Amino acid sequence: MSASGQPIDVLLVEDDPGDELMTREAFEDNKIGNTLHVVRDGEEALDFLYRRGAHADAPRPDLILLDLNLPKYDGRQVLEKVKSDEDLTDIPVVVLTTSAAEEDILRSYRLHANAYVTKPVDLDQFIRAVRQIDEFFVQVVRLPRR
Repeated sequence: MSASGQPIDVLLVEDDPGDELMTREAFEDNKIGNTLHVVRDGEEALDFLYRRGAHADAPRPDLILLDLNLPKYDGRQVLEKVKSDEDLTDIPVVVLTTSAAEEDILRSYRLHANAYVTKPVDLDQFIRAVRQIDEFFVQVVRLPRR
């Protein structure tokens, strides 16, 4: 829920079913009342964001959780597209990935990611990381509403 108490739409761009499941569990475990939408590759992410094809009725997400290593278009390409589009650039993007490589971190911030979080391997730490993302981007920060 946002600082105003309204649930938000979160877009999870994740191709790994295990990481998707852990994220869903983290949302359920934290009693997060937000709606989690999941797409499995970069192309589907762009279809969701531009409301194309099967995602013609998709809501505009208030927050994007983006993996970097995706099929079709990788997360870096999706991030670059989102942050260079004046209709999407104000959506906060949290890179949530397994990569701890300095070049991935630097490139993500240069592409204007709002945060970079390396996925913890441990389930409890993963749940804690998702909770902290929620607390910061949903409860502390004021998100733009369109």
